[in-house]
Amino acid sequence: MTIARPEPGPDFGAARPLPRTPSGLFPSGPPARPTYREPHPVSGGGVAAGGGTAAGWLLLFGLLGTDLASYAWWTVIAGLLAWGTALVLVRYGDRGVATGVALVTAGGWSIAAAVVAVRWATSGDWPLW
Repeated sequence: MTIARPEPGPDFGAARPLPRTPSGLFPSGPPARPTYREPHPVSGGGVAAGGGTAAGWLLLFGLLGTDLASYAWWTVIAGLLAWGTALVLVRYGDRGVATGVALVTAGGWSIAAAVVAVRWATSGDWPLW
């Protein structure tokens, strides 16, 4: 006859290691402070949409010019209006679209300034007045 031995159960008297406080190098839980997220995150699609819209806007106003001086002034006016719109979008709307508008407007102004500078350099006469 064999004597049945009881199965070894949990040892309640064994010493357990104390939990360690994490150093912070490897976070073990949620952050102690809340994480704030951007209400209107910038996306590539928004930047592209703003850039395309600003390019069309500058093209529309540039086509109103009949000579170099009127082209340059129409481009400056269109750029100021576009940047005003970009400022409103930064505050109340999509910051990605505002970024695209601002980038393309700066590029359009650079093109107009380069054309004016080339004409001035070749003719020796300031073309804007």
